[in-house]
Amino acid sequence: MKISKSTIVLLVLMLIFSILMANIADFISINPHFPDETLGDNNGEIQWTEPKYYNIANSYNHLIWFLQITDIHISIFRDPSRLSEFKEFCNVTVNSIQPRVVLASGDLTDAIVKDGFGSKQEHREWQHYRYIIDQTNVSKKVLWLDVRGNHDNFDIINFDSKNNYYLYYSIQGKKHPRSYMYNIDTGLETYSFIAIDACLKPGPKRPFNFIGILDQDEINRIQQLINRSKESNAAHAVVFGHYPTSSIISKADTNIRNILGSHKESMVYLCGHFHTLGNMVPNMYSLQKAGFLELELADWKDNRMYRLAAIDHGQFSFIDIKHNDWPVILITNPKNVLFMMPQKENLESIIKSTHVRILAFSTVPLKTVEIQLDNDVWQKCGHVNGPLYVLPWNSTRYKQGIHQITVRVVDNENRRKIVSYSFSLDGSWLSVSILPKLVLMANIVYIFQFLFLVTLILAIIPLCFLRFVHMYYKNNRIELPRRRMKFFHLWLRKLWILSAVDRVFYGLVLYTLYFAIGPWTMGEIIEDHTGVIFVWGTFIGNMYLPGGLTYAYGFLQLLCFHLPLTITLAHHIDRRLRDAECPSRVSSKFHIVWRYLPILIIILLQFVLGYFLYLEYGTTAILLCPLRTGSIIVAAALSYSIATMPVSCLRFVLYLQYDMLSACRAGHVFEIFLLKTQYLQYKCILYFILKIERLKIFIFSNSNNN
Repeated sequence: MKISKSTIVLLVLMLIFSILMANIADFISINPHFPDETLGDNNGEIQWTEPKYYNIANSYNHLIWFLQITDIHISIFRDPSRLSEFKEFCNVTVNSIQPRVVLASGDLTDAIVKDGFGSKQEHREWQHYRYIIDQTNVSKKVLWLDVRGNHDNFDIINFDSKNNYYLYYSIQGKKHPRSYMYNIDTGLETYSFIAIDACLKPGPKRPFNFIGILDQDEINRIQQLINRSKESNAAHAVVFGHYPTSSIISKADTNIRNILGSHKESMVYLCGHFHTLGNMVPNMYSLQKAGFLELELADWKDNRMYRLAAIDHGQFSFIDIKHNDWPVILITNPKNVLFMMPQKENLESIIKSTHVRILAFSTVPLKTVEIQLDNDVWQKCGHVNGPLYVLPWNSTRYKQGIHQITVRVVDNENRRKIVSYSFSLDGSWLSVSILPKLVLMANIVYIFQFLFLVTLILAIIPLCFLRFVHMYYKNNRIELPRRRMKFFHLWLRKLWILSAVDRVFYGLVLYTLYFAIGPWTMGEIIEDHTGVIFVWGTFIGNMYLPGGLTYAYGFLQLLCFHLPLTITLAHHIDRRLRDAECPSRVSSKFHIVWRYLPILIIILLQFVLGYFLYLEYGTTAILLCPLRTGSIIVAAALSYSIATMPVSCLRFVLYLQYDMLSACRAGHVFEIFLLKTQYLQYKCILYFILKIERLKIFIFSNSNNN
């Protein structure tokens, strides 16, 4: 059976895709019952002991609960309800739930100017933040732990900068300029809360202030905080910060995941920053290979979400809640099967427990708290103390397989809430969806770099390959390939012609190479401080920030400018050749506008993006900007060059076109050397050659018929 070339190509592509998917699946796969290699000592041996066992009954001891809020984005220009509802949170929500701690994990203020593109620290936004905290006395009722996000770090040259208002208006800024730790002593146990500050030093304006960085000094400080937690005999540690671990670059010999994995008391890393990726990933949770949970919380800015979390007898539980959605229910035993941490929690504590445990809250007293296990009857819980409700159970009935627990709470205003999830006592495992795991477990900088590199190769290699083939063909070393796929052959022909025109080929390739190596722009990256941006990093004075979001920016530029420009110019030069063949053809004004519409759209897009860059970094950034101004000049110059190029510059390309045509008709390639002849002489000779070939075909056909 004969297999076509297209079938072979398809099979190879499917094989490559399968290998890629297999590698991704292996990357995000986790065996939660075995410790990760990050827990090894210097000899590579696993140092791992079984988590502490707790006797879970109806005791009010060994219990702590707390709240998290993130990405508040207090703004003086947009959405005043953020501020008013944040005040409600500090007053009503905190008073009703009465947590020991509130974690405010970054982006406390918006720092976006009125036009929506520029960025700077707004004094009044920070005043509003501190005013609400002071007016509601929330920092006196609970331990309020705030930490910076990237918006709180826009346009800040160093921590002592006059516009670093976090230093003056946050609760923790004066005491703890970077990462810090607090211990909470409940009498029987101590809990550590460790804040991770991964903000850039210095902090540029947006958009290139999205990725966090931990240098060696900050990694050493975090390690010191971990050691202090161990010295204080903390039973459990809760680590929080603004950036997910996937968006933190480590400039040290280790990273934050390895540190948290090696500290067996570190149960969870709580963060924000991603804003649920525009609601595409509303529940962004993942168990990291190092054994701890990483939980991204949806933003307060648009979604008005906050998180209630608890550590109850060594078991961590949480629920994310919409503001003003009452009552609030958190089941602490048995634990949700999706978030089991065998390396951090002792499953025997749940198996041998005697009570189901519930935390229930509302703004008014509760009327009923009921539990249903699987499809059994509803059973009423008993109230122990505060928000704790319990129900005796026989856990042996649920030792095999996965089961369902449902809790129903009604308050005195007849507001009803039902919460349900699956649990398991035999180690059965359910996994969260793939996308959240991929977002939180991958390194997004590596993803950006990969996308940029692949797109850069697509923008350069095909043209260079066609140029190479063209030079070989020019020297009669190979024959032109014949293709059966008409669409592919059409665009291959256009790109081939483009690669043969020196000024267009070198203009495209050299500008693309410059884009990957040279500076993009020079401007006021931080107020009163000029910087230079490359795809691989940013220089501000004598300080250097490695590239992060710049690779994503470069990928989009290649995708939206370089590749469309190449295709458009290839089409234009092909039309130019066709016009040279038929000089008598008259084009209407509509056809002329239609022909140049794609290049006009490409240039217009660069004008718009250039205007945004001007709003972000000022006039100098757009004047000294090969990224935007340069792209406009290159696109216009190459398009104009093709439109006005003398026919003599296209003679050899024109010969190639006719030669390919005659090859398709006659079945072979002619070797004609007419590069130094005049254009009219060339057409006459080619006309006679074509006539001769047609005569040969005619005679050959008649002879076969006879």
